[in-house]
Amino acid sequence: CKQDMLQKKNAVLVDGVILNGPIMDSKAGEMFVEEACKIIMEEVVQKADDVTEKVCEWQAPEKLKQILDLEMRDTGECHQKILQLCRDVIKYSVKTNHPRFFNQLYAGIDYYSLVARFLTEALNPSVYTYEVSPVFLLVEEAVIKKMIEFIGWEEGDGIFNPGGSVSNMYAMNLARYKFCPEIKEKGLSALPRLVLFASEECHYSMKKAASFLGIGTQNVYFIKTDERGKMIPEELEKQVQRARKEGSAPFLVCATAGTTVLGAFDPLDKIADICEKHGLWLHVDASWGGSALISRKHRRLLHGIHRADSVAWNPHKMLLAGIQCCALLVKDNSGLLKKCYSAEAAYLFQQDKFYDVSYDTGDKSIQCSRRPDAFKFWLMWKALGTTGLEERVNRALALTRYLVEEIKKREGFQLLLEPEYANVCFWYIPPSLRKMEDGPEFWQKLHQVAPIIKERMMKKGSMMLGYQPHRGKVNFFRQVVISPQVSREDMDFLLDEIQLLAKDL
Repeated sequence: CKQDMLQKKNAVLVDGVILNGPIMDSKAGEMFVEEACKIIMEEVVQKADDVTEKVCEWQAPEKLKQILDLEMRDTGECHQKILQLCRDVIKYSVKTNHPRFFNQLYAGIDYYSLVARFLTEALNPSVYTYEVSPVFLLVEEAVIKKMIEFIGWEEGDGIFNPGGSVSNMYAMNLARYKFCPEIKEKGLSALPRLVLFASEECHYSMKKAASFLGIGTQNVYFIKTDERGKMIPEELEKQVQRARKEGSAPFLVCATAGTTVLGAFDPLDKIADICEKHGLWLHVDASWGGSALISRKHRRLLHGIHRADSVAWNPHKMLLAGIQCCALLVKDNSGLLKKCYSAEAAYLFQQDKFYDVSYDTGDKSIQCSRRPDAFKFWLMWKALGTTGLEERVNRALALTRYLVEEIKKREGFQLLLEPEYANVCFWYIPPSLRKMEDGPEFWQKLHQVAPIIKERMMKKGSMMLGYQPHRGKVNFFRQVVISPQVSREDMDFLLDEIQLLAKDL
């Protein structure tokens, strides 16, 4: 075959490799993509709202390794085998777009966002310069501008990141740079002992960021919260004064708008007062709760957020923009982001280009290659409008209220607290424990109930629901309403299914 190709006109052989023409079979590749897309359409998209389908097809890890045949070999396999592998991947993956997937702070499927992801995966862009990503840079600029409006700032800046944890790290580093700009060149040796403050209920990424940035987890002062999980401003004031007396340098307060477990919103106005008094950067981690800003009815939950210096907001959660879609938004519009993060790579950010280089925004990022995550949010927003997004938030919280009232009616169900957002935390007390005296033995036995029910629901594939212990409370369920495909019937099913799975406990 090689000899035949060499005999063709202008054939070139270098190091034993024939360089004429492509080595890919485009027609076969196109056919494979077409068949794979058909499988995705039939097995994922069309079944997204079918409650008769399983949420998951549980298999133990060792068994699943055998089913999937994970071994990579020297020779490639035929397309039919690869297509079957695609079917198996779908079959044994958790269907996060299923109406009865309540396990995380994301769920459901948005068709416009999905198409946007198909487009960007096919185009394979990287968002750093206008010359290689003109459309997606303009889209990100438009989306950030609109999100800034909802926060209540007159101007600002921002960047999309791979996750709310990264947004929080960006904010922490930005606040430190603002406090001590020389750190960028001189490093940690130029700094006093820095201290930051976050609530006991903050996301674990705050500790990770402090560790990653060299601040140290011992220098994160965790502020006490009330019974609802909200930061207590008076305790924050005490800790700031304590840090100053110790000779430390406080520089940042991280408030949370929508905590992971309880869905609590810190009192942002009172926290902002303390930050202004002491000259501290206020960052609001609204990764989960930020989407309430879209709702005129529920944006009161974030009252005072306009006073923040930076905000993390994840549209891939409540608004279904698709993982990942996470923005860090900054009130400062003087180029602080770029000053903090730029490295001015001459091979990428040339200043003598033939267009306006202010659109080469990649130097604001710690990444070089960066996905166009804003595009899926933009396309969805264009299709639904702000009123459509608002309806999603309002409906999710209305379904939450319905579920809470049903829990109150049913024997054996007990709320931890009245939710203010979409997190519904409750215990299920099986029949055998209902007459048991309240005490250590009761709570020890109740602690075992949720894990057993979770195992049964996953092996049955009927639904997925998270549980956890929290601040001295034994295991309880945390149900989260997000997907617009979820209905009142699904709320009823959830409670019925728990009762059914636990009837012998």
